[in-house]
Amino acid sequence: MGRQVCCSFRTRIHFTRGQSRLQVSRGQVELKLLGKESRLKSLAKVLGRVSHGDCVEQMNSLPEGSVDLAFADPPFNIGYDYDVYHDQKEHNEYLDWSEKWIAAVHRALKPTGTFWLAIGDEYAAELKLLSQKVGFHTRSWVIWYYTFGVNCKAKFSRSHAHLFYFVKDREKFTFRGEELENRIPSARQLVYADTRANPNGRLPDDTWVLRPQDLAGCFSSEEDTWYFPRVAGTFKERAGFHGCQMPEQLLARIIRICSEPGEVVLDPFSGSASTLVCAKKLGRECLGFDLSPDYVERGNERLKQTQVGDALVGAAEPTMSAPSTAAGKRVADKLADPNRKKRTRQTNKRTDTPLIAD
Repeated sequence: MGRQVCCSFRTRIHFTRGQSRLQVSRGQVELKLLGKESRLKSLAKVLGRVSHGDCVEQMNSLPEGSVDLAFADPPFNIGYDYDVYHDQKEHNEYLDWSEKWIAAVHRALKPTGTFWLAIGDEYAAELKLLSQKVGFHTRSWVIWYYTFGVNCKAKFSRSHAHLFYFVKDREKFTFRGEELENRIPSARQLVYADTRANPNGRLPDDTWVLRPQDLAGCFSSEEDTWYFPRVAGTFKERAGFHGCQMPEQLLARIIRICSEPGEVVLDPFSGSASTLVCAKKLGRECLGFDLSPDYVERGNERLKQTQVGDALVGAAEPTMSAPSTAAGKRVADKLADPNRKKRTRQTNKRTDTPLIAD
C-alpha cells in the first residue's frame, strides 16, 4: 500500500516502496534549492551596507558558510571611549565575549574562508589561542610597526599592533600571491639592481613599518617590509567620526591577496567602514555591523560615495616618497642655528610688491 508524506514545499509525495528512494531524493533536492534561495535572500539584505546591531547576533543570522574573507579590528578592552560600546570588561568577560564573536566568524565563513584579526598586546596571545580553539589555523603572525603612538612615562611606548592571519582549512584557501599587484620590489632590485632578481618582485614579509622615514634606525634596509602610515587626525584619509581607522592601503593588500573579485568581505566591527569601502573599490561584495547608530549612518554614507574602481587613498609604497629623518635636526636646533637662511615669499597683489622677509 502506498504512503503519503507531507513536505514543506506544499506538495504531497505519494509513493510505493519501489518509488520511495527516487521520490524522496527529488524532494530533498527541491528542499535544498528552496533553502539555498532563502539563504541568499537573507544575505542579500545586508550586502553592500553597514547594519546596526550586535555582531554576534548578526553574524549568527547570516547563512552558514556565506562569507569568503573576514577582517576584524575589535575593541582592545583598554578603556577606549567608543560611541556606544563599553571598552572596559572584566578579563574573563572579555575573553568569553571574544570567543563568541570569533566562533560566529568561523560559522559565517566558507570552508575555504580566511580570517584576519587586528589586536593589541593586552589580549593578542589569548585571542590567537581562542581562534585556534574554535577551529582556525594560523598562517601568519604579522607585526605592524609604528612610531608615533602615545608617549609613556612608566613603560616603553607602544609602537606596534598584531595582525593574525587565519584560515579554516589548512589546504584550501585563497592566497593570490602570484598576482603582480600583490608583489613588491625586492632588495636585489632596489638596492643592487641585480638582474637575477625576479622581475615580478616578491611577496612582502611579516613586518609592516608605518614610519618608513625612521626605517634606517630600526630595520635592515635589505629587508622587504610593508610600509603604511597610520591614519592620523590630519590625514585626508581620516573619516573624522571614528578614532580607530585602518589605512586603506593596508586593508587593500589583505583584500587583494585573500579574496577574489566578486567574493564577500565581512567586517563585524565596521566602525569607520574603511574595510567595506576598500572592498567595494576593489570589486568585492561587502557587509559590516556596528552597535553605534551614528557609525552605521556615517559608514553607509561613505559607502554611497564610493564606486567600484575608485582609487585607494594613500601611497601604495610610502617608503618611496616619505622624507628621511636620518640626518634631521630638532626644530629648536634649527631655529638656534646662526647660519639658518630666512625664507622669502612674493605676493601677487601688485607687480611692484617687494619681497617680504619672514
